[in-house]
Amino acid sequence: MLLENIAHKKVILASKSPRRQELLKGLNIPFEVLTREVDESYPKHLAPTEIATFLAEKKANAFLDILQADNLIICADTIVVLGEVVLGKPKDATEAFEMLRALSGKQHQVITGVCVKTDKKTISFSSTTTVAFKTLEDSEIKFYIDTYKPYDKAGSYGIQEWIGYIGISNINGSYFNVMGLPLFELNEVLAKI
Repeated sequence: MLLENIAHKKVILASKSPRRQELLKGLNIPFEVLTREVDESYPKHLAPTEIATFLAEKKANAFLDILQADNLIICADTIVVLGEVVLGKPKDATEAFEMLRALSGKQHQVITGVCVKTDKKTISFSSTTTVAFKTLEDSEIKFYIDTYKPYDKAGSYGIQEWIGYIGISNINGSYFNVMGLPLFELNEVLAKI
């Protein structure tokens, strides 16, 4: 069922992420994908929930020049937080290994910030999910990195991949949020915009 209030809108998902594209398709919303390179730096004083939302808004603002009355833009950014440390996307296999070893045997938070923007309204929100990893063997971490090359994923892992199947012992919150798009919250926002 398509939300009637956005049926006349051209929905744009501003994300290269195949996971976000797959998830948005699951809401039965027709959309097109547009991307622009955006500097993902942020002020260091921001709290983790603010970082994710700040980055989502920054991505949305990169499209202000094409925003028209019939457009609706959806942007998102996902970060992984271990204690006070924000884990972004790893630069290489060494950094991916270090991140996964740090996550091993611990709980961490996955925070996705979302910005939904039209020519008249901007709604931003974030969703947080707590994820627990079992203690991972070094050989498991190495196998995962060599096989799945998780360099485009915050925290160096995808919950929907092998490491999630064998390594994640518990989650508290939205599974889809960990994949990169909190669908329940997004649908609630789209129903009201």
